[in-house]
Amino acid sequence: MKESRRNFIKMSAGATIPLMFPGAMPFSAHKNFSSVGDSGNKATGETISCGFAEVDITPELGMERPGNYMKNFHKVLHDPCKVRAVVFDNTNKRTAIVSVDALIIPRALALSVREKIQARCGIPGEAVLIAASHSHSSGPIGMVQPGEYDHADDYVKSLAYDHSSCANKIYLDHVEKSIVEAVCAADNIHTESVMGVGIGHEDKAGVNRRYHMKNGLTYTYPGRGNPDIIGPAGPIDPEVGVVGVWDKEGKCTGCIVNFARHANCPAPGISANWIYFMEQTIKGAMGPDCVVVYVAGANGDISHDHKNDPYASLSSLDKTRYVGSRVGAEAVKVLLSIPRRAMTPIDYKTTILEIKRRKPNPERVRKSLEMVKKTPEEVGRTEWIFAKEIVLLDALLKKNTTSEVEVQAIQIGPAVFVSNPAEFFCQYGLNIKAQSPFEYTFPVELANGCVGYVPTPESFGTNGGGYETRLTSYSNLEITAGNQIVDAGVALTRQMKPAPAPEFPEPRPFSGEPWSYGSVKPELE
Repeated sequence: MKESRRNFIKMSAGATIPLMFPGAMPFSAHKNFSSVGDSGNKATGETISCGFAEVDITPELGMERPGNYMKNFHKVLHDPCKVRAVVFDNTNKRTAIVSVDALIIPRALALSVREKIQARCGIPGEAVLIAASHSHSSGPIGMVQPGEYDHADDYVKSLAYDHSSCANKIYLDHVEKSIVEAVCAADNIHTESVMGVGIGHEDKAGVNRRYHMKNGLTYTYPGRGNPDIIGPAGPIDPEVGVVGVWDKEGKCTGCIVNFARHANCPAPGISANWIYFMEQTIKGAMGPDCVVVYVAGANGDISHDHKNDPYASLSSLDKTRYVGSRVGAEAVKVLLSIPRRAMTPIDYKTTILEIKRRKPNPERVRKSLEMVKKTPEEVGRTEWIFAKEIVLLDALLKKNTTSEVEVQAIQIGPAVFVSNPAEFFCQYGLNIKAQSPFEYTFPVELANGCVGYVPTPESFGTNGGGYETRLTSYSNLEITAGNQIVDAGVALTRQMKPAPAPEFPEPRPFSGEPWSYGSVKPELE
């Protein structure tokens, strides 16, 4: 199995506590107990404890819907948004993996949360991975942050705060508190557990949304059925990575799911997006107390809408259900098929990169400023939006010409999660998998910060282009950023030693007697 996966990759290259937030639901924590049978790791003699918790962070109606560079407001609610956390402890080290139903995780939020977790429950900040699901239908956690443009002149501040997608300070504080509560609750009740790890295959829940065109360029979303499409400009990653945890009765009390697909299905209102349906599918099979911690794989260019869209005729809600249910069903198949034991050791490593930002030339800044002083109707909505973004980027560059990029690796026995803060192109995730010494390598994007899209160098070449390569206040790292992040992540994995994966026990020897009900000659009368 390992060799076939490697070849594909290369070719592609409970307690309840109320929360003080209007409309919020309580959070629940789930204990995991030692499983029936052997709960230790025979290879090391070690045991491991796990705890899960989740907290509701559903935004209020009327709050901003994040993303898309302009303001948009929530009018209806479909399903709740959550923080979900798991803590692993094998006595020597503890680590936490957190998933947040959010567009992004602002760097300042990640650093503040880690500091509070370390002070409150002692888990080192560098041992905490906080990942956004990238739900476009979640709460106002991005994109412009409170005070981010206070240094700029009044006109630029107005462009940022009045005409852009903005985070809400009250909501940010609520999310921060909720992450701390979830991690510390999970840590407080963690108990000896057994685990398993495996990989499923789902190749119809997402496509590479970038296409080579007959004019020599690459377009994002060229339009369904466009006759000028030549073919996809990049791969997909169909692997559904799963780590499951079981209690002493054999009940699956939690799992981590890793899959590379944008959470931008057309959800009808406030929603965790397709992750909600994935969670419902897994809970339906494994039980309502199973906490699903979703961490997004490298999916900066993976979404929907192409010339052979398999769910083009479905309603908006059914499209979202289609994606989530397919991924969830594959995760269930893995959970039902993998052997279990304590997966040790635990390890974690981080490194910080300072990566340069691309700069718009002065003439472009001047022309963009002239353009945004007109109305979107005069110059065209798309042109106005991206002119605004150039003006905002120019203001940001006056504060800092580089971005802090954290790359992190968290090991759980035979598995490693390698995170970065980018909307990372899929090929980069495949590159990490191909070079990692771990058979079970799970890239995680939009973790511990946000630096926008990081396309491949080819995307900036003569035959490149597309939405993700646009220069904005959100996406602006130098074109070598992706390779720098890959190299840093792989280097971290090579400082760790993979442990053997759980295996099923040897089959019992033949008892010497066949089944008496079945060991008979044909009976015709």
